[in-house]
Amino acid sequence: MIQYLNAETVRLIIATGSFLALLFIIFFIYRYFFSLLKHRVIRTNNKLDNFVVDLFKIPALWLIYWILLKVFTRIFLSTLAIYPYLKHLNTLLIIFSIAWISIQFIRAGEYYLLRKFDMDAADNLNARKNLTQIKVFKGIANSVIIVVAISISLLTFQQARTIGLSLLTSAGVIGIIVGFAAQKSIALILAGIQIAITQPIRLDDVVIVEDEWGRIEEITLTYVVVKIWDERRLVLPITWFLENPFQNWTRSNADIIGTIFIYVDYSFPVESLRTVLPDMLKGNTDWDGRVVNVQVTKVTEQYKELRVLLSSSNSSKNWNLRTEIREKMIDFINENYPDTFAKIRIKTNGNSENKSVNYVI
Repeated sequence: MIQYLNAETVRLIIATGSFLALLFIIFFIYRYFFSLLKHRVIRTNNKLDNFVVDLFKIPALWLIYWILLKVFTRIFLSTLAIYPYLKHLNTLLIIFSIAWISIQFIRAGEYYLLRKFDMDAADNLNARKNLTQIKVFKGIANSVIIVVAISISLLTFQQARTIGLSLLTSAGVIGIIVGFAAQKSIALILAGIQIAITQPIRLDDVVIVEDEWGRIEEITLTYVVVKIWDERRLVLPITWFLENPFQNWTRSNADIIGTIFIYVDYSFPVESLRTVLPDMLKGNTDWDGRVVNVQVTKVTEQYKELRVLLSSSNSSKNWNLRTEIREKMIDFINENYPDTFAKIRIKTNGNSENKSVNYVI
């Protein structure tokens, strides 16, 4: 059968077979040396080294393959008619290889910087601030790399260059059309940059948006994910946080003062609650010791309103603190002053006597 093939086809088949065989040989050699490197890195107990090795495992192999393909095409296929197409393929491969490796460098830099900040610290304001900027600017850098790589790769095609030159001749009209079409996308990207710089919100901030309490879980160039307390996710366009009012409970720091309201009868002695409240807080790790206060903030014909203020180092602890102390106060009133819960008194006039009925609220 080979006798019916021309010399060019035979040469192409031999070169392709040789290339694939060498490809497999290099793959297994690379895999062996990589496993040795991996074991050496594991012994160092350095998570950064381990992460970087895993990060560049595939891009490095891809780059080796590109070099191999370039050498083979130049040595064995340079005289064949298919050579210009293979040369063009080599150019595209190197463009995307460089883009891929650049993105991996950014990921490695991100991992290195993130390890410098402790998000679990009691006061993690500085960590949240830097983490937000790192995440947003990483997204910007990755987007720029991808756009540049695609643009350069398109310019390697003669047809694309011709279209590009023709577009330049009508740049005014095209610019207006593209401007209107991309207005919303550009606004989202600019809003993302503005959020990263001015930081009205940060990662892990406690916010109330759309009447929902949650934490900022993810910030991208175009949208923000809020993790609601019941594990739901609220996804909002990033411009929403620049155009609408919202509550940020951890804007300057994570410290927070929570409120408990109790409604009692006029006969309830407030001082007794003031006396026993510090004992309720003893040993409670959710209370930071800064604020504890009991005040009568409202009176009506039927009851008086008691407001209890308690402070915590963050909103999650304050939520747990308020629920626990609320239960203890209710138990305290029920055990010691059971008749002093807020009531509505209704006086009824019967034929024989007046009756008084109490309804607890």
